[in-house]
Amino acid sequence: MSQPTTTSASKITPDFDVLVIGAGISGIDAAYHLTKTMPDQRFAVLDSKPDFGGTWRTHTFPGIRSDSDLFTFGFKWKPWTSVPIATAEEILAYLEEAIDENELRPHIRFGHTVERAEWDSGASVWNVTVTHSEGTQTLSCRFLWMCSGYYRHSEGYQPEWPGMADFAGPIIHPQNWPDDLDHAGKRVIVIGSGATAATLIPALAKTASHVTMLQRSPTYFYPRPATDEFIETLRALDLPEEWEHEVLRRKFLHEQQIVARRSIEEPDALAADLIGAAQTYLGADYDVATHFTPTYRPWRQRLAVIPDGDLFVAIRSGKASVVTDTITRFTAEGLKLESGDRLEADIIVPATGLVLNALGDIAFTVDGAPVDISQSWTHRGVMLTGLPNLAMVFGYLRSSWTLRADLVSTYVCRLIAHMQERQATSVVPALRSEDIDMPARPWVDPENFNAGYILRGLDIMPKQGDRQPWVMTQDYFDDRETLPVADLEDGTLVYRRGEIRNAS
Repeated sequence: MSQPTTTSASKITPDFDVLVIGAGISGIDAAYHLTKTMPDQRFAVLDSKPDFGGTWRTHTFPGIRSDSDLFTFGFKWKPWTSVPIATAEEILAYLEEAIDENELRPHIRFGHTVERAEWDSGASVWNVTVTHSEGTQTLSCRFLWMCSGYYRHSEGYQPEWPGMADFAGPIIHPQNWPDDLDHAGKRVIVIGSGATAATLIPALAKTASHVTMLQRSPTYFYPRPATDEFIETLRALDLPEEWEHEVLRRKFLHEQQIVARRSIEEPDALAADLIGAAQTYLGADYDVATHFTPTYRPWRQRLAVIPDGDLFVAIRSGKASVVTDTITRFTAEGLKLESGDRLEADIIVPATGLVLNALGDIAFTVDGAPVDISQSWTHRGVMLTGLPNLAMVFGYLRSSWTLRADLVSTYVCRLIAHMQERQATSVVPALRSEDIDMPARPWVDPENFNAGYILRGLDIMPKQGDRQPWVMTQDYFDDRETLPVADLEDGTLVYRRGEIRNAS
């Protein structure tokens, strides 16, 4: 094993060995792994919100729930014991248990917003500028672990249509849902047909006068029972929670693998199954060809699970309806459409998606020079060229986010331990000579996944290459085999060492 390059380094111990940015599901997972596998590491978790939970604190619209099963979305190390698709309230209760059972709360600092992070090569530290209720503070750390998610929490994506100011009622983006909005007895239009719309519409339809889902083009949905006989049978055996959780986790992973494989190998057959399920729920006379037959192959956009087909049930009951058309303008009464039709509404909800961001919109510098993250190359989807001692979590688009967060946690802890063995104070990915001319590919291949929020934000995201370790696979079944044994000495990670001593 080659020895690290020696550089000058700080003689002052930094405030922390590791700073984790974000106290959502990724940050909690990172904190757990640090606590259990690296008890010598001094770390803190910073979050801008007043409490833990990330996405599940940001989104408070009616019906908010997971759109993937909790046996794979939940932590590998904490059994999930309820129904597969869970509400935000249930998920937050689960996260709180995870925090308290593992004594993570003392490590978390809420109301701490990271403004910028500055790497000092001479000291081998990140200096992180944070604002909170008492002012501005700079915290230093050896390693920065970005668990801030993939979208901007302060605002969702809001297109501008002509005449929006003319509408007499409220226009509410789901990401900024007011606590005091009363939709009972009201006519509501939900613009969009993604996972948010599919969640929101059945919940609104329970008390609204009517809910209309207005979409430019159809989306695939995956109706499945809220529970199933296998789960009930397994629970009747009274197995230990850990066994039950692992069996159900493997069951749902197996199902995900089958659907993902079919989306590539037999997309027409999978599409026919999904469209056929919609027809079954909606009835033989419903115009599924217009409203629920997408033009793209399954899984090029997220395939939203709808428990017990609740979206379809609301439509068939008459409490909700679907219009496939394009908006010409807003009017005082509602919307005018390209077809010439008009839709009247008391409330309009643009469920139009997210704003992708790169590493929490934080300004990064290295030795005083600003870093353009879009010019960085990803290293296994975890680290970035040009950013020393930094790891990021970006989960899966077709599988549960937490599956990748857990793999990344194991990898980062292994990397930090390897640095300690090497007595290295910094590590940064760098292209080898044979990698210099490889083609630059986008963070996510649009031919593979073309959701609007991804396409809108690709220009700010890092690049990937055509070979490992410069690939973001988006494939859990590959990553679970390769990431735990990834070679930390393959020549793509540059280690350096400095003389670090405690302050006297």
